[in-house]
Amino acid sequence: MKIAMVSEHASPIADMGGEDAGGQNVHVAQLAAALTRQGHRVSVYTRRDRPDLAERVEAPEGYEVVHVEAGPAGRVPKDHLLPHMGAFAERLRALWDAEPPDIAHAHFWMSGLASLWAADEADLPVVQTYHALGTVKRRHQGEADTSPPSRLQLERDIGARCAGVIATCRDEVDELAAMDVDGDKVEVIPCGVDLEHFNPDGPAGDRTGRRRVVTAGRLVPRKGVDTAIKALRDLRGTELVVAGGPAEGPVEGDPEARRLRRVAEEAGVADRVLMPGRVPHEAMPAQFRSADAVVCTPWYEPFGIVPLEAMACGVPVVASAVGGMIDSVEDGVTGTLVPDPSPEAVAEALRPYLEDAELGRRTGQAGRERACALYSWDAIAAETIKAYELAAS
Repeated sequence: MKIAMVSEHASPIADMGGEDAGGQNVHVAQLAAALTRQGHRVSVYTRRDRPDLAERVEAPEGYEVVHVEAGPAGRVPKDHLLPHMGAFAERLRALWDAEPPDIAHAHFWMSGLASLWAADEADLPVVQTYHALGTVKRRHQGEADTSPPSRLQLERDIGARCAGVIATCRDEVDELAAMDVDGDKVEVIPCGVDLEHFNPDGPAGDRTGRRRVVTAGRLVPRKGVDTAIKALRDLRGTELVVAGGPAEGPVEGDPEARRLRRVAEEAGVADRVLMPGRVPHEAMPAQFRSADAVVCTPWYEPFGIVPLEAMACGVPVVASAVGGMIDSVEDGVTGTLVPDPSPEAVAEALRPYLEDAELGRRTGQAGRERACALYSWDAIAAETIKAYELAAS
């Protein structure tokens, strides 16, 4: 099958750690690689955000990345990209007229908008993965939500017009139903994890002698890192490693990092909060292996990739009971889900794994087994092809 993936702001070959670079980049890259391994031809279309990028680049995994001219060839925050989606769609239409794909898979709502416009006059089915829904973002961020005002209605329109929707978790199915998206076109296919890269065997990062908790991801307020920092007040002898920061420059240059430093100082735990900045992808397994537990306390989380990576490394996970993490973390088996992630509740959930090494070992082993059984990218790719075939029919 010839597959056109559209990921307008999240390139699969981008440097990770920036404001708009995170789980979607990983998802697109790993899914494209797995589909390529299974014999499919994959082209990923993403907006050119640097003038020095070649139009077409072959990724090491064998799929193609096509940089589409749409707006300035520089960084534009994703919430400011909507005015450029018309140009993005026009370029997609020209490219697809010359080389028609069998199916288009749009990642994020603006990609869906551009894909549907580009496919409007062609017999080309479009499958949509939202990755994050405007209704959920608006609910949690309120007036702080910087999405375009038209996002909610446009997401409804995309759900009505596309041939199929791939939801990444069960929680999203209910949200889509509330948007009047036809349930018959919705398939639940979770994110996956690279089980070879993330595994329990191998070196672990250096320890200081304290018990250790690790959190990882982009430094944005919705990730709830401040909750994990405040939880240290009730966890004596425990340090928190915050693996995340800007793609370039020192972590101290990041506004959210500075805010988190102030939170740690006000909580009296600054000496136990380690902020190494962005940790390269190849070094993350060792970072996870160095931990007694990994904590993820976002306000909402459509992905839950970090819990999967930690589980694949055999580390217990304490996570907010939101979004994809409700599916990936088996409460009481591979870790603990916290319905109300207050600092006190998070500390209480972490304490058993910090104090009982045998419990941590059993829980980590269960996490590895669950990751292998349900979340390999090859299995996710096979399910995705079934969704493509259903949408195409």
